[in-house]
Amino acid sequence: MLAATQLARYWWVLALRGIAAVIFGILAFIWPGMTLAVLVILFGAYALVDGVLALIAAFRGETQHRIALAVEGLVSVLAGLAAFVWPGLTALVLLYIIAFWAIITGVLEIVEAIRLRHVITNEFGLILGGILSIVFGIVLLVSPGTGALAVIFLIGAYAIIFGITLLVLAWRLREHSVATSGQAPLGGAAAAP
Repeated sequence: MLAATQLARYWWVLALRGIAAVIFGILAFIWPGMTLAVLVILFGAYALVDGVLALIAAFRGETQHRIALAVEGLVSVLAGLAAFVWPGLTALVLLYIIAFWAIITGVLEIVEAIRLRHVITNEFGLILGGILSIVFGIVLLVSPGTGALAVIFLIGAYAIIFGITLLVLAWRLREHSVATSGQAPLGGAAAAP
């Protein structure tokens, strides 16, 4: 039970990651005429924020979940740094970076969902998010020649779905945290025994 309580303490990290993903996805939809350079910058910023937050959770959490979160965070940070260090990346190279990042993230989401089975109910949402991440990455690998606008919309849709998945998981972990601590979040009334 200690591992579940420690994991639930950092629900807010997942919530911030989810918010960052949704913002990135919305920007891709409302700014569809963005150039490749802007897409590289937006992706780089998102990947860095996501990676740093995952690393924070990895090093503040309990040891059972550290490795998966640390790998996910490191991959995200490296993908973000690559986008900034080589801003002149061709569309194809950027797509491959995003594809491999999505596949690795998806696999790690599924692993975490399986580990969270005893902590939260309906973890299938996180498993579904992981499967969608893997499928998204495979689609980008198999069909890299898709039109730029279609790719931007595909990336935007993926980011929004991924972000919502993280927000739902964060909410469930928050509920678990409140239930196990007996305290209400944000100054509300305490939970009934």
